[in-house]
Amino acid sequence: MPSGLSMRFSRFVALVLFVVSLVELSYAAGPGADAAAPAILPKQFAGWQIQGAPQASKDVNSADPTNAALLKEYGFTDFESATYKSDDGRTLKIRAARFGDASGAFGAFTFYLQPEMASEEIGDRGASLNERVLFFRGHILVDAVFSQLSVMSAAGLRELAGVLPRPSGNAGTLPPILAFVPHHGYVANTEKYAEGPMALGVIGSPLPAELVDFGASPEVVLRQYTTPSGAATLMLIEYPTPAVAAEHLRRIDAAHHAAQPESGVAAVENLGPFFDKRTGPIVAIAAGQLSQSDARTLLGAVNWDASVTWNENTYFDKKNNIANLLVNIIILCIIVGALSLAAGVAFGGARVLLRRFFPGQVFGRPDQTEFISLDLGETPVEGPPTALSGSAKSSKSS
Repeated sequence: MPSGLSMRFSRFVALVLFVVSLVELSYAAGPGADAAAPAILPKQFAGWQIQGAPQASKDVNSADPTNAALLKEYGFTDFESATYKSDDGRTLKIRAARFGDASGAFGAFTFYLQPEMASEEIGDRGASLNERVLFFRGHILVDAVFSQLSVMSAAGLRELAGVLPRPSGNAGTLPPILAFVPHHGYVANTEKYAEGPMALGVIGSPLPAELVDFGASPEVVLRQYTTPSGAATLMLIEYPTPAVAAEHLRRIDAAHHAAQPESGVAAVENLGPFFDKRTGPIVAIAAGQLSQSDARTLLGAVNWDASVTWNENTYFDKKNNIANLLVNIIILCIIVGALSLAAGVAFGGARVLLRRFFPGQVFGRPDQTEFISLDLGETPVEGPPTALSGSAKSSKSS
């Protein structure tokens, strides 16, 4: 094979192998490959300038050493703190904790929420007490403390909430159980949310963790209400399916009606009258100083309504994605073209080499003709004329 043709063929093969390797690396990485988490706090917002570098840590003790285990149960991932300063000399200290999803941030928000706080329209939900403002946005919980408040303090924190990184997909969705909690008679800032036994133990639950059974992946929300007969606690437990909820309601009723609970067996807390019901996958419990009619009214406001949606397949997986199909077609065309070129070069090169090293022995021998042809030209016939030729001449002369 000539050296120039061999060099071009080698470059072409190397290019094909490089393209194929890039495609394989992109498939190996996949669309869900995790990228480095972005920083939580910005360098500036609404006239506030950061002082120095933010203190970042993935150690939950840096966020709250007293309640580190509880934050871990809510899905704590990392933490940042920074001090900001405005042009008028005021300072703002911000502590921001990031969680795995919005449910974890909401649960931590309800844990730190105090009844005496005032509600604020900051982020997804917010509350304030004097110079302290607590809010969460997506999967990030922010605790801000001003050195001095101004009329624009809340507006500045709203701008901060707008630039915080957001979670992707369903991680930014709040717990669906919140849609079934009644609002009439609700005592402000008494809402609590639990995803595990540790949080359940600190929110004043009328049920122990053993009866709730977090091994079944429930979600628990608890609120305080005022009724004509007194204060009441409403607890909603959402299980994955109605059948699981019905089974746990039977266990709760058995523990509630047990005359003398056995040693080591979970029992209902003695918080006064106790009423419960099930609606779909939700078990609703009303406890406290309330009458039977008030309990019936409170529980009657909790109604689960099945919402059925039809999700059509978007065919965006590797098997059915049109982009992957086009990439595979291009790769196939490159491979087939490369094989065809290689076969052509090999066949032609073999003939050239054989003619060079074995001239006249395999190809190009003298006795070989390039084309098969018919010799139709007239040639003189030698010898005595035949009868046929003689008759032909006589006919010609006549």
